[in-house]
Amino acid sequence: MKVTGFETLVVELPKERVPLGEIPGQVTPWYVTLRLRTDEGIEGISYAAYVSRAVAPALKATLDGLCGQVIGRDPFQTDAIGRDLRMLNGGTAPAGLITRASSAIDVALWDIKGKALELPCWKLLGGNQNRVKTYGSGHLWRHYNLEELQKWGPTLVEEGFKAMKLRCGAESTAAKEVERMRVLREAVGEEVEIMIDINQGWAVHQATTIGRQLSEHRLYWLEDPTQHQDYAGMARIAAALDTPLCSGEYHYGLVPFRHMAEARSVDIMMVDLFRIGGFTEYVKATHLAEAFNLPVVTHLATELFAHVAAGTNTLMLEHVPWSFPLFEETPQVEDGMLILSNQPGLGLRFNEEALQVMAVDV
Repeated sequence: MKVTGFETLVVELPKERVPLGEIPGQVTPWYVTLRLRTDEGIEGISYAAYVSRAVAPALKATLDGLCGQVIGRDPFQTDAIGRDLRMLNGGTAPAGLITRASSAIDVALWDIKGKALELPCWKLLGGNQNRVKTYGSGHLWRHYNLEELQKWGPTLVEEGFKAMKLRCGAESTAAKEVERMRVLREAVGEEVEIMIDINQGWAVHQATTIGRQLSEHRLYWLEDPTQHQDYAGMARIAAALDTPLCSGEYHYGLVPFRHMAEARSVDIMMVDLFRIGGFTEYVKATHLAEAFNLPVVTHLATELFAHVAAGTNTLMLEHVPWSFPLFEETPQVEDGMLILSNQPGLGLRFNEEALQVMAVDV
């Protein structure tokens, strides 16, 4: 089997599904969908994502260029193809648009492999069950007031989630930050796990001081409290807190995760599908983490990431439904678990009518 062609399309998702544009300092991410075609009539799909409108044309151009390098290749050679695409970066660090584009290609190749073998990707990747523990992460933003937290926390519980993520880091005092956690805990009860994401918003001393107060409300993990490349600072925070420290979503490639592990700057590694290099490199990241006795969690791309999460020692899957409008059907949550189908490959089909509506000419 050989890759014979491809098609990419820039799309802008409905703003009500991707609320980041409402948040100060944030922009609504744009997506570039991908179809990889083969000489046997099998098509693999994926997308590259999470860039601004200004960068979307460059991401499409990068994806088009890399796809051109995959023409004629055997889609089963995912590791070799990934290495070759990374080499096109001209020897620079494995970061930026090339990694995002090559990650999308890798996922599409896995979709082709699954369809060719008539196996779902989660099984092809080693999974023994089609369900993954997940947590609600598409709400509870830091610009929400206390009344909104009281509303959305129970709503997530009603939707089947037993864990959820709260964003903090924008309040003027430590007391106000802790009050957000207290209100949410009271709203959802003691049985629901709560994580807090700071998105690198605090200094080290703030993280240790406020983190100790937050832990009194049974915090499951504290995420990215300070700058992600400050390994020494993160290690100080991790050592000072009983609450597990989670980080990694901002890192590109495998090497930073080794540095994190060696510095003991995290208790839980978070890996982003489009920054690591797709399914192939994510599997390597889980093996690296296992060598350091560290659990791994995912970042975004729920309907894609679920497959590799089910096939590896992944602790939990982040559930963010932003990309769901791209597809006809997506996995559902039942009793805190995301349920995957037994359909071959990713088990996903693009919603053609929706894509035509969301398509943007760049």
